[in-house]
Amino acid sequence: MVVCGDDGLAHRLAAELRGVYGEQVTLVVPASERSVRPPVVVRARAASALLDRVVTAAAGLTGNGNSAAAVPAAGEPPGGIRLMEAAEPNEAALAGAGVERADALALVYDDDETNIRAALTARRLNPRLRLVLRLYNRRLGQHIEELLDQAAALAAGAAADGTGFDASTTVLSDADTAAPALAATALTGTSKVLQTGGLLLRAVERPPAGAGASADPSLATLALLSPTDASGPGGDQGPTLLPDAAAVREGGARATVVLEQVSYAGPPLPDGRGVMPWFASLFSRRLRWSLAGMVGCVVALAVALWLVTGIHPLRAFYLTLLDLFAIDDPAIGESVGRQILQLLSGLAGLLLLPVLLAAVLEALGTFRTASSLRKPPRGLGGHVVLLGLGKIGTRVLTRLRELNIPVVCVESDPEARGLATARRLRVPVVLGDVTQEGVLEAAKIHRAHALLAVTSADTTNLEAVLYARAVRPDLRVVLRLYDDDFATAVYRTLRAAHPRASTRSRSVSHLAAPAFAGAMMGRQILGAFPVERRVLLFAAVDVAGHPQLEGRTVGEAFRAGSWRVLAREESGDSPGLMWDLPDTYVLHASDRVVLAATRRGLAELLGRRGRAAA
Repeated sequence: MVVCGDDGLAHRLAAELRGVYGEQVTLVVPASERSVRPPVVVRARAASALLDRVVTAAAGLTGNGNSAAAVPAAGEPPGGIRLMEAAEPNEAALAGAGVERADALALVYDDDETNIRAALTARRLNPRLRLVLRLYNRRLGQHIEELLDQAAALAAGAAADGTGFDASTTVLSDADTAAPALAATALTGTSKVLQTGGLLLRAVERPPAGAGASADPSLATLALLSPTDASGPGGDQGPTLLPDAAAVREGGARATVVLEQVSYAGPPLPDGRGVMPWFASLFSRRLRWSLAGMVGCVVALAVALWLVTGIHPLRAFYLTLLDLFAIDDPAIGESVGRQILQLLSGLAGLLLLPVLLAAVLEALGTFRTASSLRKPPRGLGGHVVLLGLGKIGTRVLTRLRELNIPVVCVESDPEARGLATARRLRVPVVLGDVTQEGVLEAAKIHRAHALLAVTSADTTNLEAVLYARAVRPDLRVVLRLYDDDFATAVYRTLRAAHPRASTRSRSVSHLAAPAFAGAMMGRQILGAFPVERRVLLFAAVDVAGHPQLEGRTVGEAFRAGSWRVLAREESGDSPGLMWDLPDTYVLHASDRVVLAATRRGLAELLGRRGRAAA
């Protein structure tokens, strides 16, 4: 695997490929990046067993900075991350990085033109290469993806053995790939999620059944964790990936890892589908109470008139309304009770005039702002407060609403790019500087479920989180920070200051790296979940051409410790994923399934036995 970039995403991606997927990685960075410390995750994983060793090849580096270093020295240990210098990813740099022999190349420079130029050069050097590009312009990215895929298809048709290799091109945006993780972090506190079929999935650790937890048959058991009692039988046993039913029963004293859908369990956003929704949206709560009080007074006066005079109730109500609007004759010569009630009805009519005027003004104001930004509904609670509607914030907002999660946005720029999206999705927005007093209160932060601070300014995000914690110490907060070391320091400090609250500080590169790594492994790879010192891969595979799947039932296709079919893609009018497949369902050649597999199992299933990792 070759990774070329000039910021923290390149380091993160190299660490993900090596630490999670166990791949050999060459990292190409500009000369100025060599003196910059890699992100904290690289240093942490280098100290753990996830990374064998991080090797920097200082020998053979060219002195002019325009070409890459030579291949690693013969004595360099295999399996590490080889660091190389190159001012730009030109042909000499890519050749020096071994692109002709590589399986995949990731171009994650901050400049779109640099990535496109390098991708065209790499496709010419190696038509079989899997390409992953980081582009901010999504429309241009679609065209580039089609162009490079077409070039790879032509090269495959011209080659004598040009069948059977994956030369796909995948164009990703760090904003798009980080949005699902940010949304999941706000809901569940974890950013390790899997996105497939419009769903967000996460791996959840369940306590042993003997510890009081009841088994949930609707969730697939992905792994049995290592026994907690190392002195007992099997105490030195590692995790068991994809166990069968017998292994699950025998491992009752071991914690399990199951797959769970990320969903929102809080109160729903008021959407106008309640009792008299139009009335509640037109008038404020105080005005509604005033109108209810006036109606109560009219009813009370009508009942009193009926009891005093003994006339029919409907006539008593009619006379009361006439007295209320001062269009009835004076009650001269009638009983004292009738005269007192007429005076009280006239007084109520005077009090009704300002209430009616306020109702008209509020209704006009509501109609005037119907096409503008919505304000947070009265009584809203259990929602997510999203700070910032820039590139990242807009993607996060879209993902949250796809999950039907109530959101209130806060934005200081009235021309922000995400305001049009918020208006289209009818999401409440508070315009104002989040650092000013009263802005977060207007977003109902005291009744919110979580706070997502994703503005482009680290200090603004940090200040907003600190202020929100002052209002609600138990509030779940997620803040986006550019620098990984700074994010780690902020997380540790906030965690120590508020141990009972959920705190997550993440950089976009940290959240985007898993998606880029999965794309480098091939389009069929959906993601990966680490399980202790091992890893589970999730892939979408066509049943056709795989004798281990085609014509077999789901139960027969399951191979303990290797792979397990989890869902089947549905086509037609309502495409999606069908979960909870019965073991008796027969897999047909036209089916496409989502399965969990070990690295070795997936390599065997896809016919890559020579490259299977331990």
